[in-house]
Amino acid sequence: MQDFRKAPLLRTLATTAMLGAGAVATSGLALVPNVAAAETFTNTVDLVKKVMPAVVTIEIKKQANDQEMAQMGMPQDFPFEFFQRRFGMPDMGPGPNGQGQQMQRPEITGLGTGFIIQKDGHIVTNAHVVDGAESVKVTFSDGSTADAKVIGEDKATDIALIKVDTDKDLPTVGFGDSQTAQVGEPVVAIGNPFGLGTSVSTGIVSAKGRDLKSGPFDNYIQTDAAINKGNSGGPLFDAQGEVIGMNTAILSPTGGSVGIGFSVPSDTIKGVVADLQNDGTVKRGFLGVQIQPVSEDIAAALGLDKPEGVLVADVSSDTPAKKAGLKRGDIIVGVDGKPMKEPRDLTRAIGSDAPGTEVQLSLLRANKPLTLSVTLDERPTEKTKS
Repeated sequence: MQDFRKAPLLRTLATTAMLGAGAVATSGLALVPNVAAAETFTNTVDLVKKVMPAVVTIEIKKQANDQEMAQMGMPQDFPFEFFQRRFGMPDMGPGPNGQGQQMQRPEITGLGTGFIIQKDGHIVTNAHVVDGAESVKVTFSDGSTADAKVIGEDKATDIALIKVDTDKDLPTVGFGDSQTAQVGEPVVAIGNPFGLGTSVSTGIVSAKGRDLKSGPFDNYIQTDAAINKGNSGGPLFDAQGEVIGMNTAILSPTGGSVGIGFSVPSDTIKGVVADLQNDGTVKRGFLGVQIQPVSEDIAAALGLDKPEGVLVADVSSDTPAKKAGLKRGDIIVGVDGKPMKEPRDLTRAIGSDAPGTEVQLSLLRANKPLTLSVTLDERPTEKTKS
């Protein structure tokens, strides 16, 4: 299984296998129901019976990308046409122009998990589960299957929304409040580890707000519930049977669970899914500054009591920040009254607001407090600025 972004031991949980090989290579949200808000389950058996019907297995098919080719031991520029001629591999037949076709990259399957959030067939999973999918098949808890289409993906948060067409109401699960989840509280994870089939594991919330350096919006819930490859996109439930996270990655030197797993918090999922459901895309607010932490040296030089806040290293021209009067050297300490202690706080705060939103920035300029009103623009594709 490929390493997850920049962390050498952090691995995503999708499972891939080369077709025919037989061996698995690890590699309007108001409509969302809230099914168990008033009920706290006293045992795991009852909880699982309640939520299991809404958890699904997801299987995708696609052509192997360069990274997956490398995992198979095949270089990016593998000479398919030469091997077809030299070793008598099957002729692909004439192409649209009447000439022989070159061999295609190997087709692979990917396995993951998802959970149904609307009875009309809307399902949440990880973006990396369905990324590049040429076909998506969903298997329900009763063994029935249906084809699905990808409504939208948000790679910045690793969240995707897919949908199956259905003529009946499907079982659903609702979202809980990940902000109020407490370290030490019990959780239940459900998924499809190693393609074995739907499995249940239990544990606790080990930590909150984990930054894995995998993207600008990292804010993971850490859990010791056993999650493995194939669990990607599966729900993490609290004692009320509500989804407080989506299992996404593990920290492991072996590729299997060692009790350090990470879930995207439900509060992030809810906002992203609402955008994806609207038009298949996510639009985020944009300020237009380059930022860095306030180090102890900077804090001492500016006479600050402690190294907190976000230092504006540069202000880009023709941006909301420039128009509002932000300057290099300003220290942003709050957005709409919420404290900003480090750069990722500011990135998440601005990115969670829609373009056109007016926000109040609390600053320190020359060690004097100042408040500026800024109307956000739309965040560009490049994620190099806040």
